Amino acid sequence: MNVELLGAGLAALGVIGPGIGIGILTGMSTSAIGRNPDAAAQIRATFIIGAAFAEGLGVLAVVVGILAIVLNPSEAAPAATGLIR
Repeated sequence: MNVELLGAGLAALGVIGPGIGIGILTGMSTSAIGRNPDAAAQIRATFIIGAAFAEGLGVLAVVVGILAIVLNPSEAAPAATGLIR
C-alpha cells in the first residue's frame, strides 16, 4: 500500500471544510444584504475577506497533499534522523 498517496488524499480532504464554509458564508451574507440593503458594502467587504481566508486554507490543504506525494518522506527519513552512517 502506498502510504504517501493515502496521506495526500487525506490532506486533500481539507478542501471540504473551506468549501462548506464559503457556501454558508455566501448564504448568510446574501440574507444579510436582503434584510439590510444599506449595509451591503460593509457586508460584501467582510464576505470577501472571509472567503479569502477560507480559500487560503483550501489551497494549503492541496499544497500539503502535493508535497506528500513529491517529497516522499519515507525515503528521506533515515538520512534525516542520522540512522544511516
